[in-house]
Amino acid sequence: MGVVTGTIEVKTSGNCDVIDITGEVSKVVRDSGLKNGVVTIFVPGSTAGITTVEYEPGLVEDISELFERIAPAGKNYHHNLRWRDGNGHSHVRAALMGPSLSVPFNEGKLLLGIWQQIVFVDFDNRSRQRELFCQIIGE
Repeated sequence: MGVVTGTIEVKTSGNCDVIDITGEVSKVVRDSGLKNGVVTIFVPGSTAGITTVEYEPGLVEDISELFERIAPAGKNYHHNLRWRDGNGHSHVRAALMGPSLSVPFNEGKLLLGIWQQIVFVDFDNRSRQRELFCQIIGE
């Protein structure tokens, strides 16, 4: 059993930017040299999340609209009152999605459904350069 940690760099525009990172995660798994196991993708920080979706323009728009209904950007948040950074909605949205995802792989290939992609969602109110961690456990 081995453990390998890799990274993925992502440049975002913020404001519910949904980015397909499936290819990058697959490359990290392939480059690990491990054939079978699980990869956990983790975003450090509290204004972004990771999940799986069918990555297509309609669903990307649906995700953005959903989070605007659940945690509207224009609402007054206690976080904004304390820090005056205007991203209270970003923290709430990220808390709902979560910062990590685990995906099994076999023979070096991610075991995703045919219409399932891994996406990174940046909820912050500004563009960012993000570093995601992929920790691979396997053999």
